[in-house]
Amino acid sequence: MSNPLYVAIDTPHLEEAIALTKRIKNHVGGVKLGLEFFCANGHHGVHEVQKIGLPIFLDLKLHDIPNTVAKAMQAIHTLEPAIVTIHAGGGRAMMEDAKAAAGAHTKVVGVTVLTSLDGDDLTSMGVSGDPHAQVERLAGLAHEAGLDGIVCSGHEVKAARKSWKDGYFVVPGLRPAGAAMGDQKRAVTPRQARDDGASVLVIGRPITKAEDPDEAARAIVGTL
Repeated sequence: MSNPLYVAIDTPHLEEAIALTKRIKNHVGGVKLGLEFFCANGHHGVHEVQKIGLPIFLDLKLHDIPNTVAKAMQAIHTLEPAIVTIHAGGGRAMMEDAKAAAGAHTKVVGVTVLTSLDGDDLTSMGVSGDPHAQVERLAGLAHEAGLDGIVCSGHEVKAARKSWKDGYFVVPGLRPAGAAMGDQKRAVTPRQARDDGASVLVIGRPITKAEDPDEAARAIVGTL
């Protein structure tokens, strides 16, 4: 991939998503459309953004019984997304069925530990160990299930790459040096994540909320 930067377009407004994507398209590798966008605009919205010509990362974080997730994956075949997320916490059978049901050109990646969670959050949910240990457990399970890769924070990607040499690693929650952390508890800079083995860098608010999103995207790519 010549440009690993995917911009998170988190808005329910289709016109806003289209305008922003057109504005940044020359300086990014793709766009990530998540639940907020998909629930508001569905297949039609994704098709409209696709017309701009950038790869689409459909961040749906599917998590249900294996049959339901497989059916959901089949339902988005016509969208031909470059990347789709499922929750690795759904278990091996769910991940296997999701991958089997995905399109041939779609990478299926398992979300390990959300970047908004830290060790205290995991403990409160009854998960033993720190985020790093949990990411390692779920990464191993995703690998065994035949997924293309995982979603993890920049703090875990180096270790994940070491144990999964040909894995595809999506790192969200990144913050350029000096940017506000917001609700991200385990963020690193885009350059650090890339150096540690990230395949895709996902950045939202530091670009989408910038006074000049195009310049913000270009500046981030310049650090890579």
